[in-house]
Amino acid sequence: MLKMLNEEEFAIAAIKQALKALRQRHLAEEGAHAPAITAIARPLIYQGSEWKDKAEKLELELQQCYKAQSRLSEQLVVEVAEGRTAKALIQEKETAVANLEKEVTQLSDELSEFKKNLDEKSKGVELLTSENQELKRQLDEMTMKAKNAEAENKMLIDRWMLQKMQDAERLNEANSLYEDMLEQLKSSSIQQIARQQVDGVVRQCEEGAEFYVESTVPTTCNNRIHAHDGGCASILFEYNSSKLITGGQDRSIKMWDTSTGSLSHTLYGCLGSVLDLTITNDNKTVIAASSSNNLYVWDVSSGRIRHTLTGHTDKVCAVDVSKVSNRHVVSAAYDRTIKAWDLQKGYCTNTIIFPSNCNAVCFSMDGRTICSGHVDGNLRLWDIQTGKLLSEVAAHSLAVTSISLSRNGNTILTSGRDNVHNLFDMRTLEVYGTLRASGNRVASNWSRSCISADDNYVAAGSADGSVHIWSIQKGDIVSTLKEHGSSVLCCAWSGLGKPLATSDKNGVICTWI
Repeated sequence: MLKMLNEEEFAIAAIKQALKALRQRHLAEEGAHAPAITAIARPLIYQGSEWKDKAEKLELELQQCYKAQSRLSEQLVVEVAEGRTAKALIQEKETAVANLEKEVTQLSDELSEFKKNLDEKSKGVELLTSENQELKRQLDEMTMKAKNAEAENKMLIDRWMLQKMQDAERLNEANSLYEDMLEQLKSSSIQQIARQQVDGVVRQCEEGAEFYVESTVPTTCNNRIHAHDGGCASILFEYNSSKLITGGQDRSIKMWDTSTGSLSHTLYGCLGSVLDLTITNDNKTVIAASSSNNLYVWDVSSGRIRHTLTGHTDKVCAVDVSKVSNRHVVSAAYDRTIKAWDLQKGYCTNTIIFPSNCNAVCFSMDGRTICSGHVDGNLRLWDIQTGKLLSEVAAHSLAVTSISLSRNGNTILTSGRDNVHNLFDMRTLEVYGTLRASGNRVASNWSRSCISADDNYVAAGSADGSVHIWSIQKGDIVSTLKEHGSSVLCCAWSGLGKPLATSDKNGVICTWI
């Protein structure tokens, strides 16, 4: 028994020691873990304050939601009331639509009735229209017959008047020539008159010159003038004067004093490039052919346009005025027509139609015949009164670019794109001279050559900028002039024998003596 008590006490003591040891160990561990526990406790406290703030915010939001719900309820009540009002309006509109549909039905019935009436009226109008067209056709036929009769009557009157005028001019010319001969017989010796006889024809000197001046072969450039912006395709001298007239792509006509090279006058008003020029034998009127399809007629003294001649439908490339009358002009255009004009009346008196475009025209000395050079290479002669083709000859293998008539009227000079210059007898249209030169190339379809005042020389420009002078009698080149820097387009010889003028594609003009 005692032994058992001792064992129990021993066990109790052992348990107490074990508990004591465990307590000490626990205390030791608690001391070791105290900092960690403190660190863990602090965030929990802070997090609790955040949750409290969030709870307050959520409560505030809940209050706002209650307020919004209250406002929405009020708005819903208002919208329900408006919906009821709109429903009432819709019912009223539906009633109005039903009434309008009834009216539309009634109007449709009325429209059908009106349509029937309109169809009946349309048939009546068609019948009246057909009757009116028939009457109009008959009226047009009668009007055309009347116009044809009037035109025929007018043409006959114009021809009769032209014939009378030409007869009077020829009579006046004969009287003037007779009076001049008498005056010369009184004031000059027989030897002086004999010196002026060539082929039985009295060659009268230019007005203002005491004796007829023989042309000289030019060798020196006297003036070099930049006359126009762009090319200068046409130049000519005034009659009885050394004043030069030029026309260019800048649409201006300029008049120059060739002795000084100064500009004396400018004519404005042309609406296109100037392709050709002519002047009446009294030097009072200048006529220009233009790319604007028109002819422009200036009064030189006032510088104003007197007429604008319309009627061509393409560019007008050639123009000439009669040698015996200052009122008759002929023009050629790329509409395949030649037109004769009366400057006194200001309109076309005759139109000639042909199959090939014409590049050059000129009057015969008697004013009765028109000479024309064409793209097909042919030279044609026309009767100005009737428009009838008198004769035709193949002058060149390519297009004819220029036609010039000698002063005695017996020679026609033609130039062509085949780089050949032919001399034709006006009376027989036979070639009696052909002029060529190595390197001479005709520059354009409107390159103009010329004959000297004494009918002894021919001048023609080339695409290389040179100007060749031929002797008609010898058929050889007597001079080659080089001053231009571009293709030479036109040559003109003064009726006083000198100077010779030339123009090129750059608008430069040179005068040669």
